[in-house]
Amino acid sequence: MDVKIGAIDTCKPPHTDVGCLPTVNAVTIHNPAVPFNSPESTLGRHLARRLVQVGVTDVFGVPGDFNLTLLDHLIDEPGLNFVGCCNELNAGYAADGYARARGVGACVVTFTVGGLSVLNAIAGAYSENLPLICIVGGPNSNDYGTNRILHHTIGLPDFSQELRCFQTVTCYQAVVNNLEDAHELIDTAISTSLKESKPVYISISCNLPGIPHPTFSREPVPFFISPRYVILIDV
Repeated sequence: MDVKIGAIDTCKPPHTDVGCLPTVNAVTIHNPAVPFNSPESTLGRHLARRLVQVGVTDVFGVPGDFNLTLLDHLIDEPGLNFVGCCNELNAGYAADGYARARGVGACVVTFTVGGLSVLNAIAGAYSENLPLICIVGGPNSNDYGTNRILHHTIGLPDFSQELRCFQTVTCYQAVVNNLEDAHELIDTAISTSLKESKPVYISISCNLPGIPHPTFSREPVPFFISPRYVILIDV
């Protein structure tokens, strides 16, 4: 399967110039069908492939117990590099700068304590119209609806506080806590971020990244990155 997407070439400033206009090209990415039950057919690798397909080669983040398995699968993907940061806010602003230079950025944090920490950077990206994919390692899917009080929360059996905070500063929110609709939620979130040039929120239950599913070999939701320009100002 050949997937055509829009992409932005990395632009290196010549000599001492402030910047230059990026060249926008259509890029063909060969995405062969992934056999079920292979290491590449897991939820984590599916998400990693989608990031690579839209032009993300570096993901910024902070490891935490809710996202460790997800990070293992992200860094297993060829062409995707994890950049560890001092804290979540740094990771968010690094992804912000990456999105300005490359057209789209991504960060990975852990549940609530990480999500609330990165929130200010996500809000800034929203105000600046930047496509930024914020990925959060969420609670175990078996903990939803159990009224358990988990660590990394505010001490209430309600896991939606982080989600409610992100609803006002992202254009789409995907809470992935089962495999049946994971493909659709992830692909829709990424394509919506690119289409609307705004951040999105994707929460992945911590017990799901290593599990395969037949839908992870499907064709992606169409992606497109609109041209972004650098305005040069002589001073």
